[in-house]
Amino acid sequence: MKQILMFGKTLITFLFSLMATSGLSWFIASACQSKNQTDGITIDSTGNGTGPLAAAVVNAYPKLTFTSPVEYTFAKDGTNRVFVIEQEGKIRVFENDANVPSAGTYLDIRSKVASGGEMGLLGLAFHPDFKKNGFFYVNYTKSNPRETIVSRFKASSATASEVDPGSEVILFRFEQPYGNHNGGKVLFGQDGYLYVSTGDGGSGGDPQNHAQNRSSWLGKILRVDVNSTEKGQYGIPGDNPFKGNTNGYREEIFAYGLRNPWRVSFDSKGQLWVGDVGQNAIEEVDIVTKGGNFGWRVKEGNADYNAKDNNVNLANVVAPIWQYTHDNGNISITGGHVYEGTANPALTGKYIYADYASGRVWALTPNGTKAASNQEIISRAGNISAFGVDQKNELYLCDYASGHILKLTGK
Repeated sequence: MKQILMFGKTLITFLFSLMATSGLSWFIASACQSKNQTDGITIDSTGNGTGPLAAAVVNAYPKLTFTSPVEYTFAKDGTNRVFVIEQEGKIRVFENDANVPSAGTYLDIRSKVASGGEMGLLGLAFHPDFKKNGFFYVNYTKSNPRETIVSRFKASSATASEVDPGSEVILFRFEQPYGNHNGGKVLFGQDGYLYVSTGDGGSGGDPQNHAQNRSSWLGKILRVDVNSTEKGQYGIPGDNPFKGNTNGYREEIFAYGLRNPWRVSFDSKGQLWVGDVGQNAIEEVDIVTKGGNFGWRVKEGNADYNAKDNNVNLANVVAPIWQYTHDNGNISITGGHVYEGTANPALTGKYIYADYASGRVWALTPNGTKAASNQEIISRAGNISAFGVDQKNELYLCDYASGHILKLTGK
C-alpha cells in the first residue's frame, strides 16, 4: 500500500483500500495507536521515557478540535494568538493558552478552495511587517481549471479577529495537471522574501518531468519579492539563480528537482529544510541551496529512479542530508523544524520530523549538510500532517486524524 493522503501518494486508492480491509476508518490513526500512548501522552521509543532524547507530545489545547489541520503558525502581531489552517479552506485563530475554550474563524475561503485528497488550503505566511500592513499570504488549490493560487489577503488591523475574503490579491497561479503533489508551503526567509514549495504536479513518477524542467513552476522551491511590483504583485530577487536568463527558465525558481516538498522550514541560521516525499521506496530530508538540483525524477533519495534522463548532470545533483526507506510502516515524510525552544533542551539544534503513516517522530542531528545521527524519539504521535512553532519557538504537531494540535515536551 504505497498510497497515502497528502504527501505524494494517491488518496483515492489509499482510501478505498482502507475502507475495504479490516473495517478501518478513513485514517489509520484511531486504529493504530501505540501501546505506549495513554491519556494523550506518547512516550519515546525506549518505552520508559528515559532515553537520551526522551520526548513526549501532549494535547496542547484540550478543548479544541480542528477539521483536517495542515498548518500551525503565529503572526508576530504583538498578541498571544496562534493560527491553524483547516484544509477545507478556513484559518482559525485563538489564544495560545492550554485552557482556551474556543477558536474563531479568521478567514473563510471555502468557496474558493477545491479541497480533498492532497488539495485544499495548504499554506499560510504572515508578512514580516504584518503588524503595520496587515498582509498575509496563502497557498490553495482551486478547480475549473485546477490550479494552485498564491495570493495575499489584508487584515484591517493587526488585531482584527476576522478578515474579509474580498481583500484577496492574487500574486501568481499555475496549472495543476493532477490532483496530487501540490507542495503548498509558503514562508518568509530571513531575507524578507517569500518562499513557496511546489510539487511535481502529480500522478506518479513525474510523467511530464516537471521537476527537472526549469520552465515549469512544478517540483520547485520558488522565491519572490512581495514588496516589488516588477511582475504585477511581486518581483524577482536580484540574486535568484535564473533571473535574467535567456533559456526560458522561470525566474521565480530558487531550487528544483523536488517531488513533493510538502512541509519546509527555516532554522535560525537561515538554512531551509525540506521533507521531500518519496515515490516507491525512499523519503528524504534536504537542506536547500540556491540553484540546487535535488535530483527528482532521476533520483529518489540517493537511489536511481529514472536514470535514463541523460540531460541531468548527476555530479551536480545535491544529495539529501538524510533518507529512510519504506520499512516498518514508514511511507510518507512530514517535514518539521529545527528545535529551538526550551521545553526539551536535549533536542536543541536537532531537526524534528515525522512519518505521516507510521506516526514515528525522529530527531536528526546535523553536521553541516550531513547527518551525524538520527534517533526515533516518539514511537507514535498520530497522523502528523505538519509542524509549527509558537512565539517561544516551542514545537507543535498537527494531528490530521484526531484534529488535535499536539505540543512537544520534555520528560
